[in-house]
Amino acid sequence: MPELPEVETMCRGIYPTIGKLIRAVSQPPCDYRPIQIRPAVAEINARLAGCKVKAITRLGKRVVIQTQDDSLILQPKMTGLVAIEAPPDPDHVRLQIDFSGKLRLQFWDRRGLGTVELMPTAELHARIVEGRLGPDALQITAEDFIHCLRATRRPIKVALLDQKLLAGVGNLYASEMLFKAKINPQKPAAKISSLRLRTLHQVMLEILQLAITLEGSTLSDGTYRNAINDPGGYQNMHRVYDKAGEPCSQCQSSGIRRIVQAQRCTFYCPRCQRN
Repeated sequence: MPELPEVETMCRGIYPTIGKLIRAVSQPPCDYRPIQIRPAVAEINARLAGCKVKAITRLGKRVVIQTQDDSLILQPKMTGLVAIEAPPDPDHVRLQIDFSGKLRLQFWDRRGLGTVELMPTAELHARIVEGRLGPDALQITAEDFIHCLRATRRPIKVALLDQKLLAGVGNLYASEMLFKAKINPQKPAAKISSLRLRTLHQVMLEILQLAITLEGSTLSDGTYRNAINDPGGYQNMHRVYDKAGEPCSQCQSSGIRRIVQAQRCTFYCPRCQRN
C-alpha cells in the first residue's frame, strides 16, 4: 500500500501541475527517518527550477513528473503520498516543489520508506522498466497475462505480487481479485486453467478500474489520502482484505481466513476459494 489505484489517483490529482513552471525544489526540516533522495536536493533544484512540467505519468507504483529533459520519480512504497493541498500533517513532508501560481506539491511519508530519484527521461526505461517492471496491470492483454502466470509454479497470489511479471498489483487488490475470481491463493499459477486465468484478468481490470474511480482505499490507519487530503472510497468495497474471522459476504457460512505468503498477509474464503 499504496498500490496501482492509489498511485494512479495521486497522478491524476496532481495533473494541475502540468504546464506549470517549477520555481523551487526543497527539503523541509523533518525530525524523522530520512528518505532516499538521489541526487541531492540541491542538484534536483538546480536541474528542475525554471522548467515546466510536461507530463505526469505512472510507472507501476511510481509517480513520474516529467520536464523537457528529466523525470522526477516519486515512489510512495508503504506510507507515502503526493499532495497539492495540506498533507495529513506537516511533520512528515519529505520533499516540496513550488510552482508558478502559488501551487505547491508535497511528498509526504509517515514511515520514511519512500524514495525520490531524478534522472534524464532518456534513461527512464533502461533504469526503471527494463528487467524490473513487467507489463502494467491495466494494459496487459489477457493472452500475455495467461502466458506469464502459466510459466510459474509459485502460488498465484505470490506471482501476482511479482512486479517483474505484472506491474502495479499489490497485496490488497490481489486478495480481492482472487476472491472475486474464486481462486485459492495457494494454488500454483501453472496449475490454473487458461479459462480461469482469463476470468482473473477480467476481474483484475474491473476491480482496479472501480478502485481508481473511487480514488483508492484508505485503511484504518488513515495514512492514504488523495492529492487534496480526502480519503478514498474503495475500502467500502473490500470483501476479504483485513476481514479475518468475519463471515464471508458471499457464502455466509465460512469465516475469512488469514495466512502469510511470501511474508505478506493473504485473506480468503476457504469455502468460496477451494480451487
